[in-house]
Amino acid sequence: MSSPTNLQKVSPVHNLSSAGAAQADLGLLPEWNLSHLYPGMDSEAFRSDLAKAEAECKAFAQAYRGRLDEMARGGNPSEALSEAVKHFEALEDLLGRIMSYAGLVYSGDTTDPARAKFYGDTQERMTAASSELIFFGLELNRIDDEIMDRAMREGPLAHYRPWIEDLRKDKPFQLDDRIEQLFHEKSVTGRSAWNRLFDETIASLRFTVRGEELPIEPTLNKLQDPDETVRKDASDALAKTFKANLRIFTLITNTLAKDKEISDRWRGFEDVADARHLANRVEREVVDALVAAVRDAYPRLSHRYYALKAKWFGKDQLDHWDRNAPLPKVEQRTIRWDDAKETVLTAYSAFSPRMADIARRFFDESWIDAPTRPGKAPGAFAHPTVPSAHPYVLLNYQGKPRDVMTLAHELGHGVHQVLAAPNGALMAPTPLTLAETASVFGEMLTFRRLLDQTTDPVQRKAMLAAKVEDMLNTVVRQIAFYSFERKVHLERRNGELTSDKLCELWMSVQDESLGPAIRLGPGYESFWTYIPHFVHSPFYVYAYAFGDCLVNSLYGVYERSNEGFVDRYFALLSAGGTKHYSELLAPFGLDARDPSFWQIGLSMIEKLIGELEAMERAA
Repeated sequence: MSSPTNLQKVSPVHNLSSAGAAQADLGLLPEWNLSHLYPGMDSEAFRSDLAKAEAECKAFAQAYRGRLDEMARGGNPSEALSEAVKHFEALEDLLGRIMSYAGLVYSGDTTDPARAKFYGDTQERMTAASSELIFFGLELNRIDDEIMDRAMREGPLAHYRPWIEDLRKDKPFQLDDRIEQLFHEKSVTGRSAWNRLFDETIASLRFTVRGEELPIEPTLNKLQDPDETVRKDASDALAKTFKANLRIFTLITNTLAKDKEISDRWRGFEDVADARHLANRVEREVVDALVAAVRDAYPRLSHRYYALKAKWFGKDQLDHWDRNAPLPKVEQRTIRWDDAKETVLTAYSAFSPRMADIARRFFDESWIDAPTRPGKAPGAFAHPTVPSAHPYVLLNYQGKPRDVMTLAHELGHGVHQVLAAPNGALMAPTPLTLAETASVFGEMLTFRRLLDQTTDPVQRKAMLAAKVEDMLNTVVRQIAFYSFERKVHLERRNGELTSDKLCELWMSVQDESLGPAIRLGPGYESFWTYIPHFVHSPFYVYAYAFGDCLVNSLYGVYERSNEGFVDRYFALLSAGGTKHYSELLAPFGLDARDPSFWQIGLSMIEKLIGELEAMERAA
């Protein structure tokens, strides 16, 4: 991502508005308006909801704890249990609103002590309040299956059947109520605390590039600079700072891996990634088939492409800082914010005006925070918040073509979240198997529209190369990340890992996945330290590869016959978490459980690389 020359100071939390910030010829960049959730950290509305949540959680426990089995065996179990579930859902929405606000405020500047305290205090109070609710899912799962099935068959409880059936999949791995409560309450001083330490450490790091001290996002952006010496200097700066902080990242990684091993052992998970698979509602063998297919394709994908790119640069090998470098002799233009907005909305509208209308609300109603700022969370995300509110998108927009694709990606998430929201707080969340579908599809729509409008062969080549690199980063790189995580968590079972060991494991998967055309020089061994997914969501990363391959297949269906496709696509997104991914893909004639399914998606990447090779031969 690119770097503005003048980083703006963040607005006060209580007055975040859409006034935006002008940055380095990018135009006016919007800042989100969090007052849609609460007027401010010290607002009466926030304090009132905080107290209300604490009181209502206690009242809920007093009303229902120890009574659910009796209610299920009563005269009208469907009515009685549905009222309890509705009450629980309302509490989930309230708690989610409070924590969403605290989290978004914190992400605006993770180095600000006031925001950090606000986030930490809110998290502690909401963890304590929600501990009163832990009994509910546990008691529901203790109700006899036959009795529960009968209660869900008809009547108001039938509406919640998808959520209850999902909940019951967790049954074999649930513990005694008191142990579950202990795990929950200790999370504040356990995993959550280490997550916060990671976030604040990353945000506070500074990297000296040619005498200029920069945060991580602008420094990473320099790896896409047209000047190779700038790329090298940025890479050296990253390596130097990462190495200086290697001890703390090693401690975080060891602690969280051990924390996960303890939890997995107590719950009875066999494999290090089984908890993630369960949360994703995806079978282990499906993920194993995806991983195997991608790893087998490394020579046909990344190895092949990077050899071609090295040739474009007149080299036998590219240094690691050149992996995402722009192509030589291709004009690099800065894309202003308004142009990026128009590009994405036009692409969305060509597919479906309804899709563009939903995405336009993010711009019109101040749901996007785009500028880079010191202390701001790096990267990008779309936060669904809760169904009673609306999503927010965080970007670090710096005017690169990849930033436009990131905007298209996050708006895809946002559209998905808006469409799924009517399912309510319990069934709106989408399992990770489909969570990346709308985002990657949005990217594909934007890319295809831009490509169709490009007639200049040099620019077309650059666009194709950028798309291939994005797909390799989404598929190959994420599967390499997944392989790295597996090695780390398996090795951690044998004791603590040294910094050298972690670096060794990182280099082993990078060498395998990137291939002989990429030279992994000194310093690159520590680049695992800044990947947030390893800390926040262990084994999340395969969802990106899952989503990219799935969307490639989905887009192929759209290209072959788009009659009725838009309606089916919106039905998929609107389902949220109410259906299994296999049921949602069936109308498109797709089955991710078929081992050959993954080859469909991977073949699209191969096809694009083949097109680039043909252009090279014709030149």
